[in-house]
Amino acid sequence: MEKQKVIISLQLEHAIATAIDECEHDRLFVLVDDTTRQLCLPLIDSLPCMKGAQVICIGATDQNKTLESLTHVWEELQLGGATRHSLMVNLGGGMVTDLGGFAAATFKRGISFINVPTTLLSMVDASVGGKTGINFGGLKNEVGVFCNASSVILNTVFLKTMDAENIRSGYAEMLKHGLISNEQMWAELVTFDLDQPDLWQLQRMVADSVKVKERIVEEDPTEKGIRKALNLGHTIGHAFESLALRNPSLWRGQSDAPMLHGYAVAYGLVCELYLSCMKTGFPTDKMRQTVSFIREQYGRMSISCDDYPTLLELMTHDKKNTAGQINFTLLGDIGDIRINQTATQQEIEEALDFYREG
Repeated sequence: MEKQKVIISLQLEHAIATAIDECEHDRLFVLVDDTTRQLCLPLIDSLPCMKGAQVICIGATDQNKTLESLTHVWEELQLGGATRHSLMVNLGGGMVTDLGGFAAATFKRGISFINVPTTLLSMVDASVGGKTGINFGGLKNEVGVFCNASSVILNTVFLKTMDAENIRSGYAEMLKHGLISNEQMWAELVTFDLDQPDLWQLQRMVADSVKVKERIVEEDPTEKGIRKALNLGHTIGHAFESLALRNPSLWRGQSDAPMLHGYAVAYGLVCELYLSCMKTGFPTDKMRQTVSFIREQYGRMSISCDDYPTLLELMTHDKKNTAGQINFTLLGDIGDIRINQTATQQEIEEALDFYREG
């Protein structure tokens, strides 16, 4: 898989113009969702390099990360006269970059694409690493391919359009990167003021976070080994997320809004750090400090013991599983990564008990 260029951008116009210039193309398309069309497209659509770009719009939120939305993008590319030499700019959060990357990777057997992530989550997670895809059959990211963007442009100017919940959602992935990296990075993350974030400091932290992911992805692009480190918090986190898709009220009372991915990861980190303490010797004091930060910033999902069978069943569908065993990434300490760990049903239920009551 060809390596992608990640640009930490201070001058958005120059970065986008350069990235587009480097991809020879006959037609230019830009994919947005309903939200980024309104809030983010105006920041780039008047740039000379975007002249003549055809806009494709899909519905916002993870509920629209579907085969129907994917088909709509293919149809719009076809109607717009796209060829194998066309280029698509994915302007949006992780849903847009995941689905847009999948659409580009499969249309005409693959056209070039550029990711311009507009949420903190997509900057540090979804836009980097080559994973693309859609949800299918009630399961997260069930269908997709590995395919790198030609360029990924990171600029925190877009974070001014975001609410506090979405900032927190992306920050959970940064916290995960700190846990699998080093103590200095982790310590800064668990003491950062998320209520009044300093965007300049955050841009530097984003750059550090992306470097962690880039280093791991470069070593293991198709997740045969160490890339599984990036799954910390995700085995149980994805189960929380899928459960919330089925029953949104478990996350926000009567709201039908889907759970934000980063909140699910944060809740998964609570459980998997507990498993790390039990099984691989992760220090209890660091677990408690991390869990305290997560509880303060992310609250809790309202699950009960009655939800355990469904959560366990959802975990059995995780793509990381082998030979019928639910597979975890755990830690022996900050940066001491233990991939391919397993746990019994009783141990997983104890971790869920800790999440609810600990």
